[in-house]
Amino acid sequence: MNRYMPLTGVDCSPAALLIDTQAPLDVLHETAAYRIRAVTQLLENIAFREELSSDAVVLHDFALLLAIPLRDGCDVLDVIGRRLQAQAMA
Repeated sequence: MNRYMPLTGVDCSPAALLIDTQAPLDVLHETAAYRIRAVTQLLENIAFREELSSDAVVLHDFALLLAIPLRDGCDVLDVIGRRLQAQAMA
């Protein structure tokens, strides 16, 4: 695994947003958890509202906005999984 891995949601070369795959596992975990919690809290806030009215364009933009930190969190979790798997095989 390369030391720096680009986020999958960023489609440009060279990538400017990178994950340090050799960062401590607790730092990687907190980074992923923070992003996933932010998305979860916002979705829960919307889910518990009694009335929510939006047009399709706003909902599309909102979904895209939430997908970014969720994808980032999943990318970091992937790095954690690879590192743990490598440790288990060693």
